[in-house]
Amino acid sequence: CKYTFDDILGSSIQTINTKKIANKMAQSNSSILIIGESGTGKELLSQSIHNASNRSNQPFIAVNCAAVPDSLLESQLFGYEKGSFTGALREGKKGLFELANNGTIFLDEIGDMPPLLQTKLLRVLQEKQVMPIGSHNVINIDVRVIAATNKNLLKMIREGKFREDLYYRLNVLPIDVPSLRNRKEDIITL
Repeated sequence: CKYTFDDILGSSIQTINTKKIANKMAQSNSSILIIGESGTGKELLSQSIHNASNRSNQPFIAVNCAAVPDSLLESQLFGYEKGSFTGALREGKKGLFELANNGTIFLDEIGDMPPLLQTKLLRVLQEKQVMPIGSHNVINIDVRVIAATNKNLLKMIREGKFREDLYYRLNVLPIDVPSLRNRKEDIITL
């Protein structure tokens, strides 16, 4: 995890305020939801938050929920026991939540997560435990969740495409990243 707030360039009041708010949020262990258009630096901001937090010496794990096929995302996030499905590694595999234990997991493009996984993610956030696929044992985890999206999650909730309860679990500390067209004075710096 290489980025800090010093890597976020710009002198506009919007950029300065975003960095100031995010730096305060870094001191909390609550979930953060970063909302912004594609290309606004949501992952850069999430890494900066992690590096400014008391979890900075722990893992930072990033996963793009839109880039991993639905059928693989569950095993990626929660892991699996040996022999739990065709194609599974013989020895099983730890999930990203377990790998991020005591650190931060960044769930990019959370608006693209399929409904079934939204339900499982909600349970993980509520219980602070994961159960690998094919296992009957739960693993306690202490993970700070930072999620990001360029979608209108409130609209998706109204359309039945995103769970309202998950939205409120993720949106404890919301931060909007302004687009470059709304902070034109940063263009020269960038």
